[in-house]
Amino acid sequence: MITIDSLSKRYGGFLAVDDVTFTARPGRVTGFLGPNGAGKSTTMRVMVGLTPATHGEATINGRRFADLPNPGREVGVLLDASAQHAGRTGRDVLKVAALTMGLPRTRVEESLARVGLTDDEASRRVRDYSLGMRQRLGIAAALLGDPSVLVLDEPANGLDPAGIRWMRDLLRTFADDGGTVLLSSHLLHEIEVIADDLVVIGNGRVVARGTKAELLAAAGTVVRAPDPDALTVALQAAGLSVTRTPDHALHTEASAEMVGRVALSAGIPLLELRASDSAGLEEMFLQLTAASQREGHTEGAAA
Repeated sequence: MITIDSLSKRYGGFLAVDDVTFTARPGRVTGFLGPNGAGKSTTMRVMVGLTPATHGEATINGRRFADLPNPGREVGVLLDASAQHAGRTGRDVLKVAALTMGLPRTRVEESLARVGLTDDEASRRVRDYSLGMRQRLGIAAALLGDPSVLVLDEPANGLDPAGIRWMRDLLRTFADDGGTVLLSSHLLHEIEVIADDLVVIGNGRVVARGTKAELLAAAGTVVRAPDPDALTVALQAAGLSVTRTPDHALHTEASAEMVGRVALSAGIPLLELRASDSAGLEEMFLQLTAASQREGHTEGAAA
């Protein structure tokens, strides 16, 4: 289990992570979502001991990462697929990791086979790897110690559709076997397919958390009309809150049935009326993080 309790991280005057609390449970895949600069990477770095917290605590299986006697045997980590020794072969990267964890060399070949790296690919130097191959190597290193927890930041970057499907199946099997998976990704469709639970972060704070079904069901109603201003007035007159979505539709937390009745009473024709959950995770994500989205903004050192 991963437990994040009132976690904050400040860089000078910038608060990158602000009182974040959530739990990733065994047997489930937890999707960790947020725009660039939201604080996802900082949270994950604190979680695995790479960045000290300013306040609060992050524990894995009840202990801080630094207190785990052999961390690689309990938690597999992939935060940056490019952070591998470019001059070593893929096989040698895993041999060094296995030696560090006190594992037999046979585990190296098992891990290579598990992630689909051939003998020829494993014998190449990492500098000659594609990004997708580096991702597979990083996942092999994360799985090497047979951990019960996986912490993965954007592991699908560089993978082709077949590779993404492979990764999805691997993580689903890992969780179904009782493992804990915390997965950060910008590929919202993949998160929607695989995740059981969601944690959404914006401007360093958790803006939503719960099961995927709960969050999508609470997303409200999306409606379009030839005269959106008139519909806005009618909905607000009925006591409903209304916001404009990024694609210029109207969103309200009321049910689709109620919205339809209000529009009928006001004589306003509708072009579209549907529950927000039918649009899936992307729309929910955009609504929850609208205030913190900034195209091109990256977390960098303060994320």
